[in-house]
Amino acid sequence: MPKLIRLYITHVAIGFGIAAAFVGMLLWFNVANLWHLVTHSDKGLLAVVILWFANGIVFAGVQFAIAVMRLKDDDDDGPRGGHRQHVMRREYATIPARADEDDSRAFWQNKW
Repeated sequence: MPKLIRLYITHVAIGFGIAAAFVGMLLWFNVANLWHLVTHSDKGLLAVVILWFANGIVFAGVQFAIAVMRLKDDDDDGPRGGHRQHVMRREYATIPARADEDDSRAFWQNKW
């Protein structure tokens, strides 16, 4: 069996195991009176199976995503320092502008 398929099956099984523990804790701690609802209904077992399966899909997906992100390439054995890059600094051009004294005084007098 290929390594990737084995990795997938292993981590999906771990995810469904975590989901079983999660649903068991939900029932044990009686969150939202779930234990009473499950035990006093004829469809309680079906509800628990659906709750486990739905949470299993979520936890298995997260577990496999974490496993894939933790995979490591063996090609990265070289130096890890990176290359020093030059920082581009902007030099703004200054443009001289002349203002007549009469124009600026007239502008501020009209504003106030």
